[in-house]
Amino acid sequence: MESIEKDTRSVFLDQKHQLQRLLYAGFWLRFVAYIIDLIVLWAFHSIVTRPLLSIVNLENAKLWLEMFSATNIMTTIIFFLYFILMTKYFQATLGKMILGLTVESLDKSPLTTGQVIFRECIGRYISMALGGLPYIVVAFTKRHQGIHDYFADTSVIKNKFKQVNDSL
Repeated sequence: MESIEKDTRSVFLDQKHQLQRLLYAGFWLRFVAYIIDLIVLWAFHSIVTRPLLSIVNLENAKLWLEMFSATNIMTTIIFFLYFILMTKYFQATLGKMILGLTVESLDKSPLTTGQVIFRECIGRYISMALGGLPYIVVAFTKRHQGIHDYFADTSVIKNKFKQVNDSL
């Protein structure tokens, strides 16, 4: 009787892991969402940031190096603010919203400010500093988590399977 229970539990756990791979957003879906977000940020930069810097005559201003130009500093600030604020208040960026994805805490509690900052600022910065390679981890983990998700105990879930995931 005990071995039957162990076998049943083993089958259930195996199926649960296979289901989780379907419930969580994989690498390519998240990549497309990120491309959409970059297009949104590029549009904002072209329509708002660049003209604003031109009006205040700072478009060519820089500190020592081109890397520290007013344009690069503003672009970086807007980039991180976009991801932090959208994730904090909507649990998704525009790219994720369009594709029906949501960032969730692994313990099902609401995302904390610390989790969002760790995920979207520190984790994203580290991933970008390493040439984006840590993002590839998403393709190989059980819950399709990137390094930035591991830092913050989060994952990205497909909204259409949210109810199934909550019951697991």
